[in-house]
Amino acid sequence: MNNQNSKARSPLALYLSLPILSWAFYDFANTIFSSNINTVFFPFYMDEVLGTDEVRKQVASTFISYANAVASFFLVIFSPLFGVWIDNTGYKKRFIVWFASISILFTFMMGVFGSLDFNVDYSGVPLSLFLVVVSFVIAKFFFNSSLVFYDSMMGDLGTKEEMPLISGFGVAVGYLGTICGLLVYLLVSDGDFHRAFIPTAILYLVFSLPLFFFIKDKPIPKEQRKKIKFLEGYKEIIETFKEMKKYKAIFTFMIAYFFLNDAIATTIAMMAVYATAIVGFSSSQFIILYLVSTISTVIGSMIFGYVAKSIGSKRSVTIVAIIMIIALFIAVFATAQWMFWIAGSLFGVSLGSMWVTSRTLIIELSPEEKRGQFFGLFAFSGKVSAIIGPALYGTITLLLKDYGTFASRVALGSLIILTIIGLIIHLQVKPEENR
Repeated sequence: MNNQNSKARSPLALYLSLPILSWAFYDFANTIFSSNINTVFFPFYMDEVLGTDEVRKQVASTFISYANAVASFFLVIFSPLFGVWIDNTGYKKRFIVWFASISILFTFMMGVFGSLDFNVDYSGVPLSLFLVVVSFVIAKFFFNSSLVFYDSMMGDLGTKEEMPLISGFGVAVGYLGTICGLLVYLLVSDGDFHRAFIPTAILYLVFSLPLFFFIKDKPIPKEQRKKIKFLEGYKEIIETFKEMKKYKAIFTFMIAYFFLNDAIATTIAMMAVYATAIVGFSSSQFIILYLVSTISTVIGSMIFGYVAKSIGSKRSVTIVAIIMIIALFIAVFATAQWMFWIAGSLFGVSLGSMWVTSRTLIIELSPEEKRGQFFGLFAFSGKVSAIIGPALYGTITLLLKDYGTFASRVALGSLIILTIIGLIIHLQVKPEENR
C-alpha cells in the first residue's frame, strides 16, 4: 500500500483501516506469547520445578537466561538473511504465517511435555523440563523471526508521516494482548504453571488469523528477482557494512540499540523471577504488577507515538532510555514492594515506547529500497544483544549463586551500565549523515 500521494487520514480512520487493524492484531497475538511464555509462565514453571531453595532459585535464573540466549543466537544467524529475502521477494505475510505457525506448535508442545512425567532426570533436572526448554527455544526463535517480517510490513501501511502513529497503535494494541493473555492464569491452579502453555498457543493462533487472511503480499515479479543462495544474503549484509560511511547514522543507532536492547530483553525475561525471589511477590501479586506495568506500556506506546511525531524519533529514544535507567535503578535497590511497583510501571512505559520510537527511527533513517535489509540488521543488532544480556545475567547469578538474592541484584545492576552506554552512543546519532 502506497499512500504517498493520498490525502492525510485522521488517526481514527488510520487505526480502523482493515490492513492496519489486521496488522496490529498480530502484535496483539504475538504479545500474548511474549508475555505469557517469555515473561510470566515459563519463568514461573522453571522456578517451580528447579527453585526449591535460594541457591537453586539462582540456578533457575541461569537456565532461563541461557535458554533465551540460545534462541537469540539462532536468530542472529538467520535474521540478516531474512532482510534480504524481504527485499528480493517482497514476501512478508507468507513468512509470518509459516514462522508463527511453527512457534504456535512448539508453544503447544511445551504444554504437552510439561504435563508428562518420564521418571527420568539428570543431575536433578527432569527430562520433561529439558523438553519444555527445547520447545521454548524453538518457539521463541520462530516468534522472533516472524517479527522481522512483521516490522518491515509496517512501511507498506501508510505514509512516512503516519509511521509514528501506526507504530504506536500497533504496540498499544499489542500490549492489550498481555491483558487478554494473562486471563490464562485463571486456568492455573496449585502452581501447575505448565497448564498455561496450551491455552496461550490457542490464543496466539486465534489473534494471528486477521493478518493471515486480510493482508496480502505484494511479491516482486519473478523476472526481477535475483537467485539467492543461502550464503548470498550474508554477502549482501557484508556489502551493506562496507557502506557504513554512507549510512553512518543508522549504523550508529544500531550499535546504541545493541546496548539498550540488552537491558530490555533481559529484564523482560527475568522480571518475574526477580520480583518473586528478590522482592517477595507471590505469583498472583506479580500478575497484578504485570497488568499495571502493561497498562503503563499501552499508555506509553500511544503517547510516544505522538511525542515522536512532535519532537522526532531520536529525541524520543533519548527520553525513553533515561526513563529505563531510572526504572532499573529503583528495581536494583528495591527493599519494599511499593518500590518495585514504581519500577515496574516506569519500565512498562519505557518498554513500549522504546519499541515505538526505535522502529520509527529505523524507517526515518533507512532508504526505502533497503528497508527490509536494514530491518534485518535491526533485528541482528537487537538479537546479538539478546544473547549477551541474558548470558551476562545468567553468568552473574551462576557465579554468585551462593550469595542468594545479592546475585540477582548485581545481575540486574549490570543492565544499568549497559543502558547508559547505549544512551551515550545514541546521542552521537546524526540523521543528516544519512542524506
